[in-house]
Amino acid sequence: MSKTKLLYHENSFTYECSAKVIAVEGDEIALDATVFCPGGGGQMADQGIIAWDNDLYGNVIAMNKRDDVVWHTLNCPPPAVGTEVVASIDWDFRYKMMRTHTALHILCGTIWKEFAVQVTGGQMYPDRARMDFAMENLNKERIAYIEQKINEAVEADYPIRVYKLPREKAFAIPDLIRTKINLLPPEIEEVRIVEIVGLDLQADGGTHVNHTKEVGSIKITKTENKGKINKRLEIMLTD
Repeated sequence: MSKTKLLYHENSFTYECSAKVIAVEGDEIALDATVFCPGGGGQMADQGIIAWDNDLYGNVIAMNKRDDVVWHTLNCPPPAVGTEVVASIDWDFRYKMMRTHTALHILCGTIWKEFAVQVTGGQMYPDRARMDFAMENLNKERIAYIEQKINEAVEADYPIRVYKLPREKAFAIPDLIRTKINLLPPEIEEVRIVEIVGLDLQADGGTHVNHTKEVGSIKITKTENKGKINKRLEIMLTD
C-alpha cells in the first residue's frame, strides 16, 4: 500500500484537500493524502468530515497512524477503495491546537534556555496544556519569572520555521531531543524540525502557527509536584 502524503506536515494552515481512498478496514479508511493530523506527542487528533459523491459524508471520530498510512475512522459506512473524497478539518479546533502546541514549545524552549532541564511528559488541549519537567525547585518566584519570560517570547514575535533534515544531520544538533527518552523510531530517515527562530529548536511532528505572537498571552494556571525531580506546569491561553 502506498503511504499517505501528510499535507499537515507541509502546511499547518491547510484545512481541506481532495484525496483518493487507498484502503478500507471496517469503519476506517486510508487516503493517499490528508490534512487530518492523527495526533501524537501530546497533541490531540484533528476533527472534521470526509465527503464524497456530492451529498455523502461522514464525521471523522478517531484517527490512527500505522507505519506510513493515516487511517480515518468514520461514523458511517465508508466509501469504497478508489473513491475520490474531500477531507475538511474543523479549522477552529485545529488553529487552537496550533496555538497551544506552539505555546508549549515556547515554555519548553524558555525553561531549557534558563534552567537546562528536560521534559518528562506533556498533554495539550485546544485552550490549555501541561508539561512536566525534571526540575527540583519551582517556587513562586521562579513560576512568576517563567511566566514573564514566556510572554516576552510571545511579544518578541519570533518566526517559526518547519523543515526536514536527514537523521544523521539532525542528531548532530545539540539538545534537539528535549525529552528524557528519545521517542523517534529508529527507522525514521528524515527528522522534521520545528524552530522558533531565536528561542527553540526541536524534533516535532505536530502543527504550529507561523509567529509566536499568534499564540496570544500565556498564563501558568497551576503547578504540581510529581516527584522529587519532576514538576508539572499547566498553562492556558488567555485570549
